[in-house]
Amino acid sequence: MKSLLVAALCAAVPIAAAGQTRAPQAAARPGEAYEQFLLAHRLAEQDDEAGAIAAYKRAMALDPQAADIPAELADLYLQSNKIQDAKSTAEQAIAIEPNNRDANRVLGIVYAAMSDTDRQAAPRARGSAKPDENVAKAIHHLELAVDPPVGADPNARATLARLYLRAESYDKAIPLLADLVAQESGWQDGPMLLAEAYAGAGRIGDGIAWLEMHAEDDPRLLPTLGDFYERERRWPDAAKTYAVALQRAPRNNALKVRYASALLNAGGRDNLGKARDALTEVVAARTPPDTQALYLLSQAHRRLGDSPAAEAAARRVIAQNDKSPWGYFALAEALDMRHAYQTVVDDLAPVIAEHRKEALAPDADEDTFDIGLLLPHVGFAYQELGQYDKAIASFEDARTLAPKDPSIAGYLIEANIAAKKYGAAIDLAKAALVDHPDDLGLTRLQAQALRQSGKADQGIALLEAAVKTHADEPMAYIALAQLYSDATRGAQAVKVLQDAQAKFPQDNAIAFELGSVFDKQKKFAESEAAFRQVLAREPDNAAALNYIGYMLAERGERLDESVNYLKKALQIDPDNGSYLDSLGWAYFKSDKLDLAVTNLRRAADQLRMNSVIQAHYGEVLFKLGRYDEAIAAWNRALTGDGTDLDRSDVDKKIRAAKQKLNKK
Repeated sequence: MKSLLVAALCAAVPIAAAGQTRAPQAAARPGEAYEQFLLAHRLAEQDDEAGAIAAYKRAMALDPQAADIPAELADLYLQSNKIQDAKSTAEQAIAIEPNNRDANRVLGIVYAAMSDTDRQAAPRARGSAKPDENVAKAIHHLELAVDPPVGADPNARATLARLYLRAESYDKAIPLLADLVAQESGWQDGPMLLAEAYAGAGRIGDGIAWLEMHAEDDPRLLPTLGDFYERERRWPDAAKTYAVALQRAPRNNALKVRYASALLNAGGRDNLGKARDALTEVVAARTPPDTQALYLLSQAHRRLGDSPAAEAAARRVIAQNDKSPWGYFALAEALDMRHAYQTVVDDLAPVIAEHRKEALAPDADEDTFDIGLLLPHVGFAYQELGQYDKAIASFEDARTLAPKDPSIAGYLIEANIAAKKYGAAIDLAKAALVDHPDDLGLTRLQAQALRQSGKADQGIALLEAAVKTHADEPMAYIALAQLYSDATRGAQAVKVLQDAQAKFPQDNAIAFELGSVFDKQKKFAESEAAFRQVLAREPDNAAALNYIGYMLAERGERLDESVNYLKKALQIDPDNGSYLDSLGWAYFKSDKLDLAVTNLRRAADQLRMNSVIQAHYGEVLFKLGRYDEAIAAWNRALTGDGTDLDRSDVDKKIRAAKQKLNKK
């Protein structure tokens, strides 16, 4: 009877006929040795193990130089789970004939089995060290056992292929597996192992070509083909492949999750809807629901614009597993979507505080709760709430976890600029640019900080140089134009953008910025023409709809048209505080105060540090005779970010409101 160890090793390889019995080599007493050799075979076939072993031993004694006899005995020992006897007897054969195919095959299988035992006792992390000694020995002996490949045992070749994969010798595994798969059509594991080899070798394109050729005849390969498409970021192809696979297995929820994930990555509203529907089915199919499916469902809802459903799904993820950061991450994204900054802080800051010490410890491992996913969201929320020191602290913690991440460095610089800590922002930008000298975003932030600190010329010089080194990036021209405009060098800003338009005629961001620059110069016709150009190419550009709508409202012109633009912007982004302010201001200019106060209150509650929004809210409150509330709003405007605020005008309005209040 085969041992469990040997049986497990052989069960995963193709079934092949046993090798033909071969007579021993010439011996001192060849006739008697051959007679005992044949007797041993006959007894083994009759399951008389003890008799067969005794006959083999007599044959070995009669012909001690015949390597085939101990090789055959070693194979019998192997089948009988007498591993040490198989090993020592095969070594006897090798000592006589080093290239003996059968003896090397036995030794190869023995060492492979020993390696399996070692792996079960102490699993080795992939790539953590060189292959263990037993794997190396197994490969050595099996390579001899299958050389030449003609007539070699397919089981030995399959075992060797698996060992190549374990040793990450993928280029050796690929041709061996390709031949085996072609020859052994009944070997179910073979195609998957070959795909694994292609993936391990980084030959994804070759793997896709092979899978495409064979998946039609072997539909079991479809999920693997989908996975390979995903590795190449061919999301639509992956989604189509998973869809075909699901036709064969419509109740396979794991496959549905992969299908939905590919659809989410492919993007487009139709794909997002399909992903949502598939994930809804998966979530409904299990109690408790699949956590990954819930997380992806939250993402699908969010990207379809349904923030309440996204939040609900995220909270279900947390309820199911509050030890993972991913539910909280999905919640943060859902709350960000509706600009619920205080809720972000209320719900996530305690979670971060709970895990902060452990996560920031030098010996934190990969299983530690990853607060790095949450810190940027909390930092942005604090920043929007005007709690700049807490925002900076959050981004500093994030930078501790990812010290070389330019995005995190950028967030920290922006927070310091918002806090008016321009010197710190400049120093941070310089330090980050040492590690990322070609990062345009960091250069842009450094230039902004320089301008805010009164060194506009230095900032402009940085961005003028950046335009030369980033000549193929539209954002370089936009950044320079913004700084020109902020430094009251509007003509230069227009020229930079017009030159960029000639170079990038279809880039909407350039046209948008040109509209903004013209607006600041009070060239309203030119500004409106630029924004209409954006909308002609992208009718659902919410930012452009808001800008043109607010521009009309601010001038008190074509207010019905202004309202229509702003309503459309809010259909696209319903909870955007800036858009709510614009619509409220348009209603205010139209003397529709009830509508105005509703929208302006929502905007003011959301963006408490935005001075202009607080000032607008104060205006409508004053007109409604709510003087104490108007004074409070205007005071918030004075303590806010101060951007585009006429402080003396606000002071006058506060005094007027106080006079009105005193007369009541």
